[in-house]
Amino acid sequence: MSAMTRILGAVLLLCLAAVSPAKADAIKIKIGLVRTLAVGPVFVADERGYFRDEGLDAEIVYFDAAQPIAIAAASGDIDFGMTGMSAASYSLAGQGVLKIIAAGNREMPGFKNAGFIASNRAYDAGLKSLKQLAGHSVAVTQVGSQLDYDLGLVAEKYKIDLKEIRLTALQSNTNMSSALAGGQADVGVFPVTPAMALIAKGDAKLLGWVGDEVPYGQPNTVFTSAKIANNSRATVERFLRALKHGAKDYHDAFADAKEQRRDGPTADAVIAILAKYTKQPPERIRIAIPWLDAQLRLDSKDIRHQIDWFHARGEIKNAVNAADVIDKRYVVPLPGRD
Repeated sequence: MSAMTRILGAVLLLCLAAVSPAKADAIKIKIGLVRTLAVGPVFVADERGYFRDEGLDAEIVYFDAAQPIAIAAASGDIDFGMTGMSAASYSLAGQGVLKIIAAGNREMPGFKNAGFIASNRAYDAGLKSLKQLAGHSVAVTQVGSQLDYDLGLVAEKYKIDLKEIRLTALQSNTNMSSALAGGQADVGVFPVTPAMALIAKGDAKLLGWVGDEVPYGQPNTVFTSAKIANNSRATVERFLRALKHGAKDYHDAFADAKEQRRDGPTADAVIAILAKYTKQPPERIRIAIPWLDAQLRLDSKDIRHQIDWFHARGEIKNAVNAADVIDKRYVVPLPGRD
């Protein structure tokens, strides 16, 4: 064995010694998501190694609707979720099972998070406006979901009695897409990514984006189980630091100082990451960006409104106190909305 070979071998052993403990010490976490642009900060943090830098070995677990993510977090099948809250989520939180630890995206004019999409059959028959929803069937994933809440806000805006709308819960975005493309439902309330896929294929028509119609505070949140929040504080804090790093990168790529949509010099790089994780073409993503707070600050006032709305409709059976849902050890409140 030559001297050079021995030196190279020694260097290799040193490198392995430096790397192996870090891998062995990495904390494995599972993050539950729907594959949509609204969870872009997770994709950015994963792609750019922000979780790894915090000593986390992150695995993304994809779901086809929001409600199962909350159930998975409560049962321990995943460690963190980032998606829309629902009546079921709030009920679990009210039982002391789930905790909100940060904000997700918000509905803002000029940005796209959730939208109302009409089937071609209904559109060709004259359904061209959200003002015309009465008498039509509307598909959502689950009754009591954030998409159901979006429908309620629009109905309130246009003074439509919800009893005049035939609400259909189809359990997943895939099922809703099939129903709309096949004309079995007149309208669907969709997250932006499956909405844009339907529109791009010519299978449906856009009626309006929630952010333009009824912008509101907090459709999506970041949450974990109460067990993790109480017993694994260091892990939660590591996760949030990495996620907020991703959120700032995401926000700064697409929003100016006045929170207006503008693509900055880093937009193309972030769009490339979003395209990789959502499996959507960059040109489609560019026109369908949701808005997100750079610090993941929570609109607690809107969380309270959502809880009251779901409870008033009987979708939350027992009273839920927002103070028991929002974990103030981790949440950064949005000024004026605490």
